[in-house]
Amino acid sequence: MTSGQTQQAGLERVVVVYGGMSAEREVSLKSGAAVLSALQRQGVKAQGYDLKEGGLAGLERLDPTAVFIALHGRGGEDGALQGALELLGLPYTGSGVLASALGMDKQRTKQVWQAVDLPTPECIMLNAGSDWEAVVAQLGLPMMVKPVHEGSTLGISIVRSLDELKAAYAQAATFDARVMAERFITGDEYTVALLGDDVLPAIRVEVPGGFYDYEAKYLTNTTQYHLPCGLSAQDEQTLAALCKEAFLAVGGEGWGRIDVMRDAAGNFWLIEVNTVPGMTDHSLVPQAAAHAGIDFDQLVMRILTTALARDS
Repeated sequence: MTSGQTQQAGLERVVVVYGGMSAEREVSLKSGAAVLSALQRQGVKAQGYDLKEGGLAGLERLDPTAVFIALHGRGGEDGALQGALELLGLPYTGSGVLASALGMDKQRTKQVWQAVDLPTPECIMLNAGSDWEAVVAQLGLPMMVKPVHEGSTLGISIVRSLDELKAAYAQAATFDARVMAERFITGDEYTVALLGDDVLPAIRVEVPGGFYDYEAKYLTNTTQYHLPCGLSAQDEQTLAALCKEAFLAVGGEGWGRIDVMRDAAGNFWLIEVNTVPGMTDHSLVPQAAAHAGIDFDQLVMRILTTALARDS
């Protein structure tokens, strides 16, 4: 990138926002550092900002011309930061207020998908007084128990017996006041990244322990990422179309990622949407982009460009 290009509107002072105070803080710090390095390698006048250090006022004092959001979890991925940036009149990466808030709420994302006849596993909201036997009778075993507003699989459990259900609820409730149980889909796990109008190649995720949890995502090197994913060309096209429809249904913009399960009968089931996916060395969007011939620096610039194009 030439020096003239870096002076185009929006690139004069780019601030990468990361860190924050959510349970995903450590992952966000890594994502933000990687994004910041990529922007600087491209000649963009960029600096990093940990929202925990000075809050929104500190960000405003930096007088950014554009904000690259690498802030995962609540406070950064749930529409709160997006709304503040809208009020400040600053272009930012990723989805807007509505899609960000929806995407962070697993239950309401499902309700939107169900309303437009997109396949997603049935769920039940839990509380301390839930009839655990009735939950098992309705969803069957095993089942998933999840905090509604967390990412990175934090607080998620696979429940294999009635005796485990109450404990799984209690664990999830330490992360969020709203907890859901979800019908378990046995089969292969896929993730599909979206970049602008493009759907990137699907990745099949294989974990030796069978559960793609926080450790499998970020800490171990035993998780296998299959690219190409092993689907037939027709099935991958079907999956891509489903994920694009699911992303647009919640109002997604710019970039994001959809997680999907495929059951033994070959049916795809939408699990959740990520509106600020990870950008670490273990992350899935950079892997999919690389397989499509887009290196990390190019990926970061394309994400930033979608923000500037939306604001123009």
